[in-house]
Amino acid sequence: QVQLVESGGGLVQPGGSLRLSCAASGFTFTSYTMSWYRQGPGKERELVASATAGGITYYADSVKGRFTISRDNYKNTVYLQMNSLKPEDTGVYYCKAANVFAYWGQGTQVTVSS
Repeated sequence: QVQLVESGGGLVQPGGSLRLSCAASGFTFTSYTMSWYRQGPGKERELVASATAGGITYYADSVKGRFTISRDNYKNTVYLQMNSLKPEDTGVYYCKAANVFAYWGQGTQVTVSS
């Protein structure tokens, strides 16, 4: 049974940091591109960052220089380190695993507010 379980969300002040984790199970983690998406209030879901099985990373322009995606292939976990958070980073953050099939986590809420 495939599972993607996100954690690490919460309420943080502007300029603060959070680290999201996504623990994966039920599929061959090392063969999948792992991504983080987010959906802000009233907005469509958007790609934030991704990391291929070979370690190639991609970042949305809005988070470049502030967010870092990493994966631990021994722990089957992908992380998103978020620094210098802004109110516009608020949203539900989702983990996605993609190869031939795509799997989604349930999401974790991130709120950036003073």
